[in-house]
Amino acid sequence: MAGDFTGPIALGYCTNVHAGADLETNKANLERHAVAVKAKFSPHAPMGVGLWLPSVTAQKLRQPGETERFADWLGERGLSPFTLNGFPYGDFHQPIVKHDVYLPTWFDPRRRDYTLDLIDILDGLLPAGEEGSISTSPIAWGDPTLTDAQWASATANLREVAARLARLEQESGRRIRLCLEPEPGCQLQYSRQMVDLFEQYLLPGGDEDAVRRYLGVCHDVCHAAVMFEGQTAVLQRYQAAGIGVGKVQISSAVCVDFDRISPTDRAEAVEQLRGFSEDRYLHQTVVQTDDGTETFFEDLPLALAQAGDPVELASRWRVHFHVPVYLEKFGLLSTSRNQIEECLVAARELTDCRHFEVETYAWGVLPPELQQAELADGIAAEMEYIEQAFKPIAP
Repeated sequence: MAGDFTGPIALGYCTNVHAGADLETNKANLERHAVAVKAKFSPHAPMGVGLWLPSVTAQKLRQPGETERFADWLGERGLSPFTLNGFPYGDFHQPIVKHDVYLPTWFDPRRRDYTLDLIDILDGLLPAGEEGSISTSPIAWGDPTLTDAQWASATANLREVAARLARLEQESGRRIRLCLEPEPGCQLQYSRQMVDLFEQYLLPGGDEDAVRRYLGVCHDVCHAAVMFEGQTAVLQRYQAAGIGVGKVQISSAVCVDFDRISPTDRAEAVEQLRGFSEDRYLHQTVVQTDDGTETFFEDLPLALAQAGDPVELASRWRVHFHVPVYLEKFGLLSTSRNQIEECLVAARELTDCRHFEVETYAWGVLPPELQQAELADGIAAEMEYIEQAFKPIAP
């Protein structure tokens, strides 16, 4: 599969894992990391990448000739961008990101304008005849509840993007899809909320055909796992609603089933979990009790603060911390890796998605025992693992 972008599946990794707040930094880190990953994973053929281009970089690339030069630069290194991550607008590697990653919102025109820039850039980067995808934020963080005016503004901005994508295909024959990415704690955190967005806001606007063709979902495996949503069930819900899945982000969550850990070991498990509390990113956590009750915490330290006596813990925890996708268990903790395999099978059966992106952006803040000496070694190992996972189900 490595380098096969004319077939039914495009596989790459998301470059938001390395810093790139401006074009030169972006290129320097692609040179350092992505080229090294390619040498290990796909030495004899182009390798897919999902580029993260923050707003400053996007504005630079919109200047005359810049996208063409960047496309040539990528091509010389055998890097094939088929998708963009349009979720983080600003510096995703500043010391503290937390809630800032959800800004600007989709009711802010800056989010629309940034996305329109990304459309033009991706159109200039893609080879002739290739489809593209862009993942984007789930409207806004979930608190406070949006007003009717904010929903109306967000809907209008999304429809404007859909109209631009329709014109692009009419003019050039190229289809690019904008894919909203549900995330724990956001306005769109459950698959049913995504369906509600389409049915209540997007589809009734009189441009149903354009909305269905150019707007869809970026399904993140980790995010669904954190919300205790089954991968197959989520994709079945989208299929039933006629909502396309344009992109799957392959990622894995931290899982702790205290009910399966000996009471004498639970304190050690809690201490191990504390190693995932860090200052840069939010690590939304959902705790499920025996009766099925689920409690949401917007960050892991908040969940740990209310944990109480570890010996008494018997709940199941799911933590939004993207860990290497090949990991299944480490110490007393485990991951949602098994849901990756479920998702890949379901995606092939229930969707027309062909864009699959490994998105372990948290390598730099992992506990030391899970890191690798070189970032490229870890990413290449992830790519190899997913390539092998695809083999039994690829056409």
